Amino acid sequence: MGVFSSQHEQVVFCHDPHSGLRAIIAVYSTALGPSLGGTRFYPYASEEEALHDVLELSRGMAYKNALAGLDLGGGKAVIWGDPEKDKSESLLRAYGRFVQSLGGRYYTACDVGTYVQDMDIVAKETRFVTGRSESHGGAGDSSVLTAYGVFQGMRAAAEHRWGTPSLAGRRVGIAGLGKVGKHLTRHLLEDGAAVVATDVSERALDWARATYPQVDLVGSNDELVASAIDVYAPCALGGALNDDTVAVLRAKVVAGAANNQLAHPGVEKLLAERGVLYTPDYVVNSGGVIQVADEIEGFNFARAKERAGRIYATTKQILQVAEAEGVPPALAADRLAERRMADVGRLRTILV
Repeated sequence: MGVFSSQHEQVVFCHDPHSGLRAIIAVYSTALGPSLGGTRFYPYASEEEALHDVLELSRGMAYKNALAGLDLGGGKAVIWGDPEKDKSESLLRAYGRFVQSLGGRYYTACDVGTYVQDMDIVAKETRFVTGRSESHGGAGDSSVLTAYGVFQGMRAAAEHRWGTPSLAGRRVGIAGLGKVGKHLTRHLLEDGAAVVATDVSERALDWARATYPQVDLVGSNDELVASAIDVYAPCALGGALNDDTVAVLRAKVVAGAANNQLAHPGVEKLLAERGVLYTPDYVVNSGGVIQVADEIEGFNFARAKERAGRIYATTKQILQVAEAEGVPPALAADRLAERRMADVGRLRTILV
């Protein structure tokens, strides 16, 4: 994807040789307000790969924020490097200076490879940062409401598929027992679901054995996908749903926290052809951005949780529209997001 063919408003390349900072900030849309999206710190194989990722992720954030009901546009940033080796105070502060230079067109937050402590450092150079630690007035760990939102989206999918907004008696497969997967496991077990899970980290598997011995653990995602599950919840990296996994998937519902779950365009049609109900990832995993967005106006957990709870109604609406219009839920979600961006963005032409 080229920059000028991507329909992005602005793409900024940020370079500070002294600290080693190599970053790209992409602003897809400010139709609904300042763009908001996390900063991903990742050892990309090439500059082209980093650019492709930030363009895709920032577009996804615009759609996510629109359907979450936020008055925020979509943006994203990537820092090219190994966070275990390259992250430093000077690099993060240099990055903060570049964020500040955009004058509020982009608010940053945590993503893969960055944490609340990093945002506290970035905030020394810019006020356009959220997802900070609680000790600095922030919302803290956004995985709490991310998992809660995924659970609400899953409940809506269960009602659409089986007629009841509960996972009780259903077998749910979770791929990835990271921060979100752990909280999601708790929600599901409390709701009466049976959980089967997998993770590439032995530490995560040890946590599951010690905390929830009733969870069945399998050796790989391939094994999980092919097992007898009712719901598949990808909660690790993107691209989990491809031609091969869809061909053997036994679940009738997909609802997970991972971003960009569809490996390529057309997978949503394959899922529909096999009778699998797919809840668009950027809809059901929006609890985290709802949490950090709430921080901008002064964080209130009860208010943020109430907003994240609306993911249930939004997911239900998308599934109903998809069924009525005879299109995959992913396409129905895109249409609703684009409609809100166009309708509300149009109001900015009315001068006040």
